[in-house]
Amino acid sequence: MSCRKMRAVGRRVYWPRRGGRQDMARRAEQAASRLLAEAGEIAAPVNVERLAAHLGVVISRSAFQDGDVSGMLVRQDGQSPVVGVNDAHSSHRQRFTIGHELGHLLLHPGREVVLDRPVRVNLRDKTSSMATDREEIEANAFAASLLMPADLVRSELQRLPAAVRQDPDGCAAALAPLFEVSDSAMGFRLINLGLVS
Repeated sequence: MSCRKMRAVGRRVYWPRRGGRQDMARRAEQAASRLLAEAGEIAAPVNVERLAAHLGVVISRSAFQDGDVSGMLVRQDGQSPVVGVNDAHSSHRQRFTIGHELGHLLLHPGREVVLDRPVRVNLRDKTSSMATDREEIEANAFAASLLMPADLVRSELQRLPAAVRQDPDGCAAALAPLFEVSDSAMGFRLINLGLVS
């Protein structure tokens, strides 16, 4: 546990930002691990909707008019947070989007947007996927850590035949269905964990 001071905003606790990508990745990994442990989610595939319910988050699925938007997080004081998910996207993308928005909920205070009344909204779109914004990078790292917990990935990787473990693409293709993520998401996770090169 870090000795840095936390600040409370509503019911959530936010860690102050510091450092670069490694610190963001570590912070995201730790937050995801805490949530998984708190909710007792210990097997693949991680039930991301159960985790959302554990946090009091309402999941709302619909086809978005802007097909580039994968999801959004809406927070309003006194109301349950809502994660909107574009159900026109693949199930893997929807799972990652929910994880991504949960990352925003736990790690970021959100941005104010005025609709009928002030609410905080985070959107997941093409820019989020490119990971150029600090909060988006951290939310993506959180989603990867949540859906593909490091210990579970390492354990399942060791169960693969040696011939498959020698091929990074083969590893990703073999593990992705177990975790209900895309091959590319698993490939990035394996690389980021230093398990393949």
